[in-house]
Amino acid sequence: MNDLEKRSFYSFLTIYLVSSLFFVLLSSFWYYSSLKASLENETYYKLTHLADSISGRIINAQMKGIKLTLPSEEGYGYMLVPVHEKEAYKVGYFEKNGYKVLVSASPQEHLNIEYVVVKTQGYFKELDILKSDVVTRAGLVFLAIFFISFILAKLFMRPVHKRIEQIEEFIQDVSHELNTPITALKMSASRAIKKEVYDKKILTNISISTKQLETIYNSLTYLNFSDKQEESAEVALGDVVKRVVKYYSELSDAKGVEVKVDIDQSSLNIIESRAELLISNLLSNAIKYSMPETTIYISLKKGLFIIKDEGVGIAKDKLDSIFEMYSRDSQVAGGFGVGLSIVKQICDTYKIEVQVSSVLGEGSEFRLLF
Repeated sequence: MNDLEKRSFYSFLTIYLVSSLFFVLLSSFWYYSSLKASLENETYYKLTHLADSISGRIINAQMKGIKLTLPSEEGYGYMLVPVHEKEAYKVGYFEKNGYKVLVSASPQEHLNIEYVVVKTQGYFKELDILKSDVVTRAGLVFLAIFFISFILAKLFMRPVHKRIEQIEEFIQDVSHELNTPITALKMSASRAIKKEVYDKKILTNISISTKQLETIYNSLTYLNFSDKQEESAEVALGDVVKRVVKYYSELSDAKGVEVKVDIDQSSLNIIESRAELLISNLLSNAIKYSMPETTIYISLKKGLFIIKDEGVGIAKDKLDSIFEMYSRDSQVAGGFGVGLSIVKQICDTYKIEVQVSSVLGEGSEFRLLF
């Protein structure tokens, strides 16, 4: 991962873990508080039950005149407070010196006993066990969340990583594509200056290079400003096709590719610059991937545009991906993988159906139905 990806990865991981930690701590606190309250109630009722049991034995002993026998309960201690010592005690349930203590007046002075005092340390032992259990569970849960978050962060970064790779390749391809016509322009201009005679070949090279730069510029402008609102209008596609074919005539002639055109009058409600870009990308692609001394056939009928080349063709398993951004099926010619993506975007915008058929090594055919 590069620095940007690492920052994104660790930012996502940190946010996820911090929010998860907060949730785990909050859930643990609620869980601990609930169990603590339950343990408190259980201790209180246990002390009350024991105090009532002892008081019952005291009352029963006096009423029946029998010997008092007291129960033995592990973990619990108790004391009988005679009437003359009652001032030192207060009825209630409280905590004192590490014990939970209940002072009960239920003996009602039978056998001269005022209070039964019952106490236990079991509550605090259970509370320590509960704390340890909650901390252990919270730790295990957070550990599981950490591993899950790491996996999620990896999954989250996968499309980002792929997109960054595509953008890096795109920048490299654009740089390469720009370098070719710019180098040609420099060489042609240098030759023209040295010769001091501007022959047709030099001017043709300059014109071709300039048009290549303009094609790249138009594509990049569309990608950056395709959301700009412009008014659609009825456009004569025949005129657009003729202009585009004439525009690329120098490039096709230089490669020895003949462009045969069969045009009927047909119109489409579209922004004219979009129509030119649509036809331009299809034709420049056809020229780019055509072999020298081959033919490109262009046909425009009512509601149907066809462009067919005799180029390198497209493998069947690649046909579904050729319209994806930055996708390049062939390395035979240059390009940066946005031409057909722009074609598809324009077609989708104006409800134009795109059909493509191709045979590897024989050529491709694109059909636009509108």
